[in-house]
Amino acid sequence: MHHDPLPEETPTLDQAARQIRRYGLDADPQAVLVAVRLLAAGARLGQAVEAHFAGFGLSAGRYRLLAALEDADGEMTPSGLADVLGVTRATVTGLLAGLEREALVLRRPSAEDGRSAVVVLTARGARKMRELAPTHFGRLQEMVSALDPGERTVFLDLLGRVVRGIPALTAE
Repeated sequence: MHHDPLPEETPTLDQAARQIRRYGLDADPQAVLVAVRLLAAGARLGQAVEAHFAGFGLSAGRYRLLAALEDADGEMTPSGLADVLGVTRATVTGLLAGLEREALVLRRPSAEDGRSAVVVLTARGARKMRELAPTHFGRLQEMVSALDPGERTVFLDLLGRVVRGIPALTAE
C-alpha cells in the first residue's frame, strides 16, 4: 500500500488559527498545527510500519517481540517481555500465539522455576531476523535520509520532549 507523502502545508497555520477562533479559544495556532501534523504523520507512519512488516510475514508487535528476545540473548519471561514492550501480558500472549505457530519462538518451563514459562527465540526465529535485517535497517535509514547527522540529533531531542508531553492527550 503506497501513500503519497503528506502535503507539508496541510493543514495550514491559517486553518488552525480559524478553527481556534471559531471556538473562541486562547490557544497557540502554531502549537496546535505542530500537534495536528504530528498526529497525521504518526497515523501514516503506523500504516507504513504495518505494511513494511507484513512484507516479512510479521506485524510491528511481533517484530518488536522478536527483537526484544534477541536483545535478551534469546530468552525472556512473558511478563519481562510485556514490561520491555510496554504492553499488557495479554497482548504478549496474543503475539506469542502467532509466533509459536510459525515456530519463531517456543515456550518452555523455566529452569529456575518450573511453574513459570520462558519464551525462547528459535533458530528459525533468529534466521528470520537476520534475513530481514538488511532490508529493514536500510529502509529505516532511507526514511530519515533527508536529515543530516546534526539534524537527527536535534530531532531526537525534540522527539523526546514531545513524547514526554503525550500524557497531556489523556489527562483528566
